[in-house]
Amino acid sequence: MEVSPEQGSTWPDDFRCPISLEVMTDPVILPSGHTFERRSIQRWLDGGHLTCPVTNLPLPPSPPLIPNHALRRLIAAVSPVAAAAVPTAAAGGGGGERREPSAAAISSVYGLLRLARSGPEGRRQVMESGDVGVLLRHAAGGDEVAARALLHLSLDGDDARVGLVADGAVDALSAAVSSGGAAAAVAATALTSLATVDVNKCTIGAHPSAVPALVLGLFAKSREGRHELSRIPRVVAVLVGVAGSGNARAIEQALVVLNLICGESSQLAREAIKLGAFHLCEALVNDDNCKIAKNAVELARTLEKL
Repeated sequence: MEVSPEQGSTWPDDFRCPISLEVMTDPVILPSGHTFERRSIQRWLDGGHLTCPVTNLPLPPSPPLIPNHALRRLIAAVSPVAAAAVPTAAAGGGGGERREPSAAAISSVYGLLRLARSGPEGRRQVMESGDVGVLLRHAAGGDEVAARALLHLSLDGDDARVGLVADGAVDALSAAVSSGGAAAAVAATALTSLATVDVNKCTIGAHPSAVPALVLGLFAKSREGRHELSRIPRVVAVLVGVAGSGNARAIEQALVVLNLICGESSQLAREAIKLGAFHLCEALVNDDNCKIAKNAVELARTLEKL
């Protein structure tokens, strides 16, 4: 079933596949961050192309096609015809019948958290059940349980992180951090996890409140929060990057967070040194901003203890 020509003629360009120029019914995201109709981009890849059709930048071998649930829901809200055209098993990929979350499990945010904590299968069920939107709404309202469920989902790999950002996680988590309270630290950790994917960095960096909220939330974290933060892959690389190229406020707080997590983990401290954090501190100790200089000295002292 296709979207009618009469409908398609008035659709925004963002709803159209860059390859076919038709309104998408099963939009998927490439690692480049651009969205395409699944059938069109699959034909492109099957034809031996190893670059993004929009940017011409190289793609990884066998690039994943991540469902863009947010765009699909937006298109479906405008046209039920487009919603009906989406193949129900397009993203299954594994053959066999997929077990859905039980009604009891998805009826509460606590149930979704239990599923997200249960392992890869449970996280996949939450991601594919359409209930991520429930978690986003609750997290935006300051619900710590929802924010923690999103954090667990974000730890399930780069595909999950890109999918969460496409679903609107940056808005929801930034709102949770900005509101303070128990959800702030968990939401900040989840934002950091999402930022470990290159495709997501631009989206998070361009958000009007995500980066300030992130660093302020991390600065106020408890020891438990720092432990959660240390579990995120490449978190040290993200913080070193912010400390090396962010604005003054971001640099100041990134140094604080690096000092906190490196002070509790020699492994993270060694990783920071390997990524050039000590040399960065040497360059920042004479910074005109006295807070940046002070934080650089304290981080350097922590790293020198190894």
